Amino acid sequence: MADEIAVFVTADDLELARRIAEELVQRRLVACVNIVPGIESIYRWHGALQRDREVLLIIKSSRHRFAEIEALVKELHTYQVPEVIALPIDHGSQAYLDWLQESVAKEND
Repeated sequence: MADEIAVFVTADDLELARRIAEELVQRRLVACVNIVPGIESIYRWHGALQRDREVLLIIKSSRHRFAEIEALVKELHTYQVPEVIALPIDHGSQAYLDWLQESVAKEND
């Protein structure tokens, strides 16, 4: 199983997305965050259909960092139930994957 993951988080505005991204990178929990503004999300919340403009964060990290990523997103996020889902990165440029792992390595690893 691949250790590298892509984590998806949505936010209600660019300011929050940047704040989350910067904290994640500064704490070395992630290697990189892409911020994609202008997405439209359609979902059901409390029994009602919702349609909102959101910002998508595409976060690249390692499986062993997921719990810390999730905890930080929940701490900083404005949503009651923020989206925090991870998908494995099955294939990728070896040089990029090496850089990713180096970027999220714990100080004492």
